[in-house]
Amino acid sequence: MLNRKTEKILTRCIKENKENVYRLAYSYVKNKEDALDIVQDSIYKAMTRMDLLKDHDAVKSWFYRIVVNTSLDFLRRNKKVQTMEPEIIETYSPAVEDSYTDMDLKRTLEELPAKYRSVIVLRYFEDMKINEVAEVLNENTNTIKTRLYQALQLLRVKLNDEALKEIK
Repeated sequence: MLNRKTEKILTRCIKENKENVYRLAYSYVKNKEDALDIVQDSIYKAMTRMDLLKDHDAVKSWFYRIVVNTSLDFLRRNKKVQTMEPEIIETYSPAVEDSYTDMDLKRTLEELPAKYRSVIVLRYFEDMKINEVAEVLNENTNTIKTRLYQALQLLRVKLNDEALKEIK
């Protein structure tokens, strides 16, 4: 009975957060197919390990942690990272309006180390509270606060540098 209830709660969480989870995975791997694979692997892991979920109120952060860890595992397994020029990407992708209004911010965010980027993405793009981010990343709340502060400082410095380059 308990397992059935857990399965329903987990299924509802996955359905309600599918776009967010995909976006989270994509923020790590920068590839549509890989992000979809990570989401699929994460769902499988969550469904097969739902007996490990102790607190039903924490199902969202528990599932997000699985997605983050699966993304990091994927990156470790596939060390060979190839970047593609934006012009080349545009020739392969359908003409869709970019949802990012500030390309400098997007590019600068991608340049941040993963530990800072994760905190920013979870806090501001996934609208999680500091304690939820800490739970997802399996870190102390104070560590997350420090990383968030440092990440925002790095972003500010990098964006200011970009602005100065444009002025010159």
